[in-house]
Amino acid sequence: MNKRRVIGIGETVLDILFKDDQPQKAIPGGSTFNSIVSLGRAGVPCAIVTEAGGDHVGDLICNYLKENGVSTEYVCRHEHVKSHISLAFLDENNDAQYVFYKDHASVSLDGNLPEIHRDDIVLFGSFFAINPVIRPVVGGMLHAARETGAWLYYDVNFRKNHIADLPDVMCNIEENMSLADVVRGSMEDFGYLYGLHDGEAIYERVSRQFNKTAGELSAYQTLILTDGANPIRVYTPEGCETFPVQPVETVSTVGAGDNFNAGYVYAMIQGMQDQAARIEMAQRWSQDVCRQIGNNISDELVAFIDTLKGR
Repeated sequence: MNKRRVIGIGETVLDILFKDDQPQKAIPGGSTFNSIVSLGRAGVPCAIVTEAGGDHVGDLICNYLKENGVSTEYVCRHEHVKSHISLAFLDENNDAQYVFYKDHASVSLDGNLPEIHRDDIVLFGSFFAINPVIRPVVGGMLHAARETGAWLYYDVNFRKNHIADLPDVMCNIEENMSLADVVRGSMEDFGYLYGLHDGEAIYERVSRQFNKTAGELSAYQTLILTDGANPIRVYTPEGCETFPVQPVETVSTVGAGDNFNAGYVYAMIQGMQDQAARIEMAQRWSQDVCRQIGNNISDELVAFIDTLKGR
């Protein structure tokens, strides 16, 4: 198997999942965190740059990473800070409504940071990747990754509760886009960011950021636009490809997008150059996590991946 390393940059929380207002499961999570844990479960060398409290929840988070093959070398622990908590309430469609208990202003990254190499993959997104409090550190890592030739995947994942922060973080969002090889966002994300709901208009806006780095659009720069049950659109300078969303009976959609990202990255690591093959893998991982209450790919999918390695 290709042993390229994936470095995640993102927040960690303890997710407590509710159905019919009753708690069903507590599991460490976070957008990038979920992606990295699934990749670790699939045997990919992984590490995550994040922070956690010095409390019992922080211990749970670090132990969970280790159990799933993810390095905790770059987890910054803060002894007198409480780890973040997220309550996810599943509705009748098994979509989650979130309530977060965390203080973004208390986030800091003052621990060990990775030296990023040319063959590394950097996966990052959500508010952690644009938080002004830690932007000097995160931005520095992203620029270093771009300069060394690493491959960068940015999941916008902008939530409605941060709309008031847009004037302070838009420049960070667009800088992230300019540095990334792949930008993945939903129609909802770009509605919040730009008030746009047309795929072509969204790509035109995102491609302005690509131009800032490359001078002109490069073939490697890609926008993946998701829109719920509507077809997935993949935009490159060569044009747009559309892929149907495969139906799935869901138990929970928590982690669906995160594992889409992980599946896409896994396909790329495996040398799949065709967008159809990458999107198929991304959907397979996403659908797998939707069939369970949890944030990561199942033991069954891990076993299937292991059989493929033996071919």
